[in-house]
Amino acid sequence: MSAQTDTQGSVTTVYKVSGMSCGHCEGAVSGEISEIPGVGSVQAVAATGEVTVVSEAPLDDEAVRAAVDEAGFELVGRA
Repeated sequence: MSAQTDTQGSVTTVYKVSGMSCGHCEGAVSGEISEIPGVGSVQAVAATGEVTVVSEAPLDDEAVRAAVDEAGFELVGRA
């Protein structure tokens, strides 16, 4: 697993998402994941297919999968 607990009590998790190819894609994925309760920040990078999420507690992978699906992309798993 790649979830890490930071000193401020937040959790950073990196996910792999397939299909992102541009800044618009990054924004769509980031926007959907940002709506999950407890998410503090999201950084999507189309070039690597990685999405870094900082949250108050570990997120439910199915909630992340649903958000990525809603944006029109596929969650591959954790990086």
